[in-house]
Amino acid sequence: MIARFVLGLGLAIALAAGPALADDVNGVWLRESGASKVKFAPCGGAVCGTLVWIKEGTDTPAKVGQRLFDRMKSTGPNAWAGSYNNPDDGKTYDATMTLSGGTLTTSGCAFGGMICRSSTWSRAN
Repeated sequence: MIARFVLGLGLAIALAAGPALADDVNGVWLRESGASKVKFAPCGGAVCGTLVWIKEGTDTPAKVGQRLFDRMKSTGPNAWAGSYNNPDDGKTYDATMTLSGGTLTTSGCAFGGMICRSSTWSRAN
């Protein structure tokens, strides 16, 4: 009887912690173009992404240390939504991220989702 209670309690705790069992997005990610790396880390109950490296010779107004992804909050297993600060035009866009294994896909949208652009990232070593 006690063993069933403990097993049931353990199962209930595991199910309640579902989103916490999602793949970990924290760490450094390399953009598909190979031109930049962003480090995702916890920030105030969400996840934020900060530019940590730009490939030499890359023409961009972005600066190392600039926060690109802001207040990315979990929307389900391996999915987040927040905002993207675009250094190219200085504007902020709605953004989403999805993680599948070692691939992170980010998407920023304008005009209520009518125009979107996405990028694929891989874990940097």
